[in-house]
Amino acid sequence: MNGLAEAKNSINAARDIAISGHINPDGDSIGSLLSLGLGLEKLGKRVYMISCDGIPQRYKNLPGASRIIRKLDKSVDLAISVDCGNKEILGKTYEVFARASEILEIDHHDFRRPFGDVCYVDGSAAAVGEMIYVLLKKLRVPITKDVAHNIMTSIIVETSSFRLPNVRPFTFKVCTDLVASGVEFYKLVEMIFWSRTKQSAILSGMCLARSKFLKNDRIAWSIIRKSDFNRFKGKHEDVDAAPDELRTIKKVDIAVLFRENGKDALRVSLRSKASINVASIAERYGGGGHFDVAGCTIPNSPKSIMEFLKHVERLLE
Repeated sequence: MNGLAEAKNSINAARDIAISGHINPDGDSIGSLLSLGLGLEKLGKRVYMISCDGIPQRYKNLPGASRIIRKLDKSVDLAISVDCGNKEILGKTYEVFARASEILEIDHHDFRRPFGDVCYVDGSAAAVGEMIYVLLKKLRVPITKDVAHNIMTSIIVETSSFRLPNVRPFTFKVCTDLVASGVEFYKLVEMIFWSRTKQSAILSGMCLARSKFLKNDRIAWSIIRKSDFNRFKGKHEDVDAAPDELRTIKKVDIAVLFRENGKDALRVSLRSKASINVASIAERYGGGGHFDVAGCTIPNSPKSIMEFLKHVERLLE
């Protein structure tokens, strides 16, 4: 496994450690951040867990979530990124990494631009949480119930509750151990997938109602505006599930959701079936991800949207 031994050595040599996931964090990022942070404290490390965009509402009750801070002014021995395919998606937190004595990347993205001194990367891992589990075992850190709860969150979210092709036999072996540690699997799935806010229901419904189709219905795309979020007092996280819902439509092979991110930018979420490489388009715009799940940011204009969709159409030619 690439970089595991080096990651262990870097952690053992450090005293002060900062850990950060990506901007607009999802469950894989938050779950990995928390499980690694809580685990490394068992080794006597001074740990700072950072998320410059805070924590999505649905993850605020995870063990250790109240410990997450938005910024850190001091320098550390080691800065660890989790679930980040490039330095740009660390956002403002990269300032902490620029000051650190050493940078460790822990990631499972297929398409990435390395930026660290040490890279622990496993493209076959279903979630970064899987990798955290392996790393903590290597460090001989006990998998407590709190740590297990966060690792399971990472895996459930990144596999869409074991429905995606990234699931492997080892994923279930890890989960068997996590459940044995005391994780209440049903309650966790209920919290992540079967409980949503009114804003999420309304805004996701708007995304579906606005769906447009291209290439004989093989491409579905939609857009949600800042005015929509303002109208219903919603957040970006309220439509996180919308791209996956678009992908479930029969005949659809590629789903695209544009979210207005400020006045000048659109955040783009891409999903695909049948091993169609949507990450290749995300990379073109400075983003990245996996073959079937990727994202990027584009200028906020009708012309940019049409140009982007032309690139998507070419994937089916």
